[in-house]
Formats: sequence, C-alpha cells, structure tokens
Amino acid sequence: MNIGVDAAALGMANTVVASSNDVNSGYWNPAGLTQLEDHQISLMHANYFANIAQYDYIAYASPIDDRSAWGISLIRFGVDDILNTTELIDSQGNIDYNRISLFSTADYGFTFSYARKLAVPGFQYGVNAKLIRRIIGKFANSWGFGFDVGLQFEKNDWQFGLMVRDITTTYNVWNIDEQEYQKIADAVPGQNQELPESTEITAPKAQLGLSKKFIIRYDYSLLAAANVNMRFTKTNDLISTDFVSVDPAVGLEFGYTDLVFVRAGVGNFQNIQQLDSTEKIGFQPNIGLGFKYKGIQVDYALTDLGNQSAAVYSNIFSVKVDLSLFRN
Repeated sequence: MNIGVDAAALGMANTVVASSNDVNSGYWNPAGLTQLEDHQISLMHANYFANIAQYDYIAYASPIDDRSAWGISLIRFGVDDILNTTELIDSQGNIDYNRISLFSTADYGFTFSYARKLAVPGFQYGVNAKLIRRIIGKFANSWGFGFDVGLQFEKNDWQFGLMVRDITTTYNVWNIDEQEYQKIADAVPGQNQELPESTEITAPKAQLGLSKKFIIRYDYSLLAAANVNMRFTKTNDLISTDFVSVDPAVGLEFGYTDLVFVRAGVGNFQNIQQLDSTEKIGFQPNIGLGFKYKGIQVDYALTDLGNQSAAVYSNIFSVKVDLSLFRN
C-alpha cells in the first residue's frame, strides 16, 4: 500500500496529494474524488525484480451528486509459482523431485473511498476504509483493516493537500498453519524453530502537498508540485528525529493542449551510509510521458519501484478511461 499507483503520479515522484482529481485519488487523496465529472476506471501493471513479482491495480470511481463521490480499488502485489521444496526428501532420506509443489505469496489491498465537498468553498475531504489480505501459500495468511483521511483546499489557483494514511494504525492478524510451518522449521536443523509474531502493525504516515498549474499561451500548461512525506519513526530519511522523519519530493508536468504530457520528479531523499562509514544523500529521479484523447489516457513512467534509493528502474504503464465515452 506504500508503493503508489498511476504512472502519471509515479513519473512526478508521487507529488500529487494536492492536485489529484480523478479515479486514482482513492489512493493519493480521496478528497480529490469530488472533482470527478463522470464515471472513471483505471488500470496499472508493473513488474518487479526481472518479472519475478507482479504489481497490479484496478480502480473505479463515480460522482454521487454535485457535492460527493465514491470509489473502490484493488491492489495485488505477488510472486507466483514459487517452488516448495520442504518435502523434497522422503522419509527414507531419498530426493524425490515429484514431491516439489508450487505456491504463491501475495498481498491484496481493497479500498472503499468516500469524498464530499465542505460548506466552505474550496474545501473537500475524503476517507478510505482499507481491507488488507496477505497470503503465503498454505503456510500463513492474515487479515487487516485500516483507515485513511484526506483533505484538499484551493485558493487563488493554489492547491493544498493533506493525506494521513493508517490514521488509526492498521493491524494485520496472522493465522499460521503450525503443521505446514513445522516443515520449514525442520528443513534446516536448529533454524526457524519459533513461530513469528502473529500481529503486524502499520503506523500512521502523513503527506503534505502543494501545487499550482500555470497556463502558457493557451496551448501549454505547467503543473508544479511538491510533497513533504512524514513517517512517525526514525528512518534514513533526509530529516530524521525520534519523533518524525521527513522526505521531500518535487515534480513537474508539462502539457500541450491537454493531449500530450511530459513529466519529471525527484524524491525519496535518503541518508545512505557508505562502506567507509561516511554518508551521502541518495535520491530517486523519475520521468514519464502521457497521452490523452477522447476520454482515454495512457501513461508511462520510468521509475524505481523495487529498491527505492538505488538505481534500479522499472517500467510502469497505466490506463485511465472516462466511461462516458461509451454512452450514446
């Protein structure tokens, strides 16, 4: 749930908390759903680690009336067809390759979003209810539940946004099959003998966003955006204290006649310790392209999804469709 969705947003280093105003707002800031004019659907796919892992996303959103909207989305991140060799050796000590089976490990995030405009002009809010499902073959599975809250405000063409993820803290409770787990424990004598913790906790995170769109000679536009990402724990982020760690990001989108878009962004500023114990500041650059025509938008981003502060880049594609296109 922390990776991000939509190649357009990823190409701008995720700096869309203030400007998000379409079906993908359910992820970035549900308050932005109030800007929808009609039904929309969005799809995204990305590969991790030389196609070993797959990351997929689908979302739908629709206005309820002129002041409110709703949406749903599903994210899956998984590795399929993993070899299970825990029974490779039979009771006689013989290797039997016919005893190898396959299993998958996957995380699922289902989100229901609701957004509404406030009585104060320019203000809107949104909430997410998230259901988390994690599966590791027959060995273990878990269920979790959490909430997000988002706000947006616009004044004098400046847009402001606040997104608080897992505001109540998200808990995942694991159910571990002790019989299956014992096969792992017995695979390497003296190792993996104790069951892991049965509760997984996701602490709250906050994002502050600012953006403004400039129109240049009618046909050209420039969207400038910035985020301040905060985690309430000590990390390797650029600014890190015992209470909060802060990671800034900036992004740009250059558009021509609302048809062609070129994007760039930089974020994920980290303090990286070198082998000689010195530190350097690492960062993650991103670029992207987009094309929009008659309610269909196709976006591409070249970014780093897997190992976010190393130069390991991934290709991401996403499609967004305005469903009014199919009406008579």
